[in-house]
Amino acid sequence: MSDYAAVRDNIVLKPTRSDSLYHRIFVVSAYGGITNELLEHKKSGKPGIFSLFASGEKDDGWLEALHKVQDRFHEINASLFKEETSLKQANDFIDARLLAARECLTDLQKVCRHGHFSLEEHLNTVREMLASLGETHSAWNTAKLLERDGVNACFVDLSGWSTDERTTLDERILAAFKDIDLATQMPVVTGYAHTEDGLMASFDRGYSEITFSRIAVLTEAAEAVIHKEFHLSSADPRVVGEGNAVPIGRTNYDVADQLANLGMEAIHPKAAKGLRRQNIPLRVKNTFEPEHAGTTITADYVSEKPRVEIIAGCTGVYSLELFDQNMMGQIDIYDREILAVIKRFRAQIVSKDINANTITHYLATNLKTMKRIRRVLEKTYPDAEINQRKSAVVSAIGSDMQVPGILAKAVAALAKQDINVLALHQSMRQVDMQFIVDENDYELAVKSLHQCLVEVHDHGIAIVAAQPLPAAACH
Repeated sequence: MSDYAAVRDNIVLKPTRSDSLYHRIFVVSAYGGITNELLEHKKSGKPGIFSLFASGEKDDGWLEALHKVQDRFHEINASLFKEETSLKQANDFIDARLLAARECLTDLQKVCRHGHFSLEEHLNTVREMLASLGETHSAWNTAKLLERDGVNACFVDLSGWSTDERTTLDERILAAFKDIDLATQMPVVTGYAHTEDGLMASFDRGYSEITFSRIAVLTEAAEAVIHKEFHLSSADPRVVGEGNAVPIGRTNYDVADQLANLGMEAIHPKAAKGLRRQNIPLRVKNTFEPEHAGTTITADYVSEKPRVEIIAGCTGVYSLELFDQNMMGQIDIYDREILAVIKRFRAQIVSKDINANTITHYLATNLKTMKRIRRVLEKTYPDAEINQRKSAVVSAIGSDMQVPGILAKAVAALAKQDINVLALHQSMRQVDMQFIVDENDYELAVKSLHQCLVEVHDHGIAIVAAQPLPAAACH
């Protein structure tokens, strides 16, 4: 979103229909880094406006952060609107939203200083409100810029900012689109939508893809297209080298789920669910290579020949091992209690393994959360031995990996590089193999597996060509 010229020239002005710019809907995210500043940094946890407000009821640190975000909004606007009147309109629009947000937070802070009111009860609403600012800013700007450049674009605000009506997501979308003529108008839609249950409360930072998915389903789109800064490839080119990584032409939603589990979302799993049910293909395209067909993801695709399609993984994973001699015969009880603690602290489980007296969870979380989980478990199971270790997960993924001897081949490739496999998992579904390794061995493990499982095959320009573009699509 931060490169408007690329969005305009490589997406908007390159329609999937050769005869018209229209019959397309654009759902936009916030500009790069903005949601981190509004809420908290997704990876580092650095507090944004929301975190500062939530943790400092009598502190005005959030107000200073809000002023900094306002300056950032103005910087973005200045880079996009060169004409003075247009720039003023852009600044006035976002300033009005920010002023309303500031007044709401100030009033709430005053009320909650009285003992009868609890700030905690309102934090979900605050989070939703702040999150909406990023998408409304980018959607309004994009619609105005496209209008300036000759496109009949219209700003569609699903944030519910000016209404107190409580609706479901589907109801809000249908109401917003009822008077739009897709044959002559190009809707630019906020990725955030206000719903009665709260989109962030249900889907956290994946909310824009949920909105995107539901719009595609409700408008019966021929295809849903996600534009990224890179191709969905056989591995991270920065790790294995650009000349070795191969774009994935086709795969299925099962593979997309495995990637999401590793934090490498092609699409949020719950967003994919609606597309899969309605049999709507999802295409992932590289914005900066518009002529490339990208990756087509469908529900029914299975590679004609069993193969590994992607080597992916994640670092910053904590192995949490709980050993208790008393666990034997009570694994289900222990597992429920441990899962409840992990859920309480909102840590993501990447993988897990169990034997007679040990349960190990591999958690994608930060050290602070890890320590909190461990403290609770130590109190719950005082006789247990609890260990933690910083590690990484490397996974081989494919729509069909039923290749005899593939696990032995992969382990041999890692052993050849003196990489110690701490744990490994291969399910009967045969869509992925996971290797738990020391974090320092992560990149070498990715390279080794990519060399022995992908690079040994001559895939050419893509691992299976993508499907041809359909007549119309929802972007």
